Amino acid sequence: WHLNIQHIGAQTRFLHNLISDRAVVVAYLEAATKSWPQWRKNYGDARIPAIVQAVKQRLPNAPMRMVLTGHSGGGSFTFGYLNEVKSIPPEVERIAFLDSNYAYNRSNHLAKLLAWLKSPRGGRMCVLAYDDANALLDGKPFVTAAGGTWGKSHAMLADLGERFKFERTMRGEIEVQSAAKGRIQFLLKANPEQKIYHTIQVERNGFIHAMLTGTPLEGKGYEYFGDRAYEQWIESD
Repeated sequence: WHLNIQHIGAQTRFLHNLISDRAVVVAYLEAATKSWPQWRKNYGDARIPAIVQAVKQRLPNAPMRMVLTGHSGGGSFTFGYLNEVKSIPPEVERIAFLDSNYAYNRSNHLAKLLAWLKSPRGGRMCVLAYDDANALLDGKPFVTAAGGTWGKSHAMLADLGERFKFERTMRGEIEVQSAAKGRIQFLLKANPEQKIYHTIQVERNGFIHAMLTGTPLEGKGYEYFGDRAYEQWIESD
């Protein structure tokens, strides 16, 4: 089963087919430690902006708008970047956390996120999370109510809610909290069956949705947590 999850390549090809006004390039960053939280523990955050710059230099002649995103511990890389920059540069047009905002810290990150989101250009942010505090692994909880992405997402939502007015809607078991005309979205999935949806959120069109929230293409040809919309773009071996 672990060889058949997420399919970021196919989800990117779906985006290629949908988006006509730009090229979409995904740069995967792998830590030698196999974990960005462990990498940051070993090396700190100082080198992270240079890593981002090295990726940009692969496309030296192209005007570029960047998205910072990651799944699981990949979100730690984004927070490490935020720790090092004085402000989020305008070229970062979107930040998306795919069940990956464990490292959020109000004192380190809120002011920078608010300034970026309220800037004239207006950043976009998407947060996907499920009730991992209610999930069971081998019959036991594996995150605390505050320490998992469920708890961190509600903390982020409360902090941002001090400056933005959020509107709440329900899509089945998914609570959508939206602000700034959809530029900021939290999609929070209830978990009454106490399942683990950590990778399934991404597999079921999560990457596509995180890239399109707050745009006219949101929901076009796909549904977040619906059937996989990108099957035809999965490459065979």
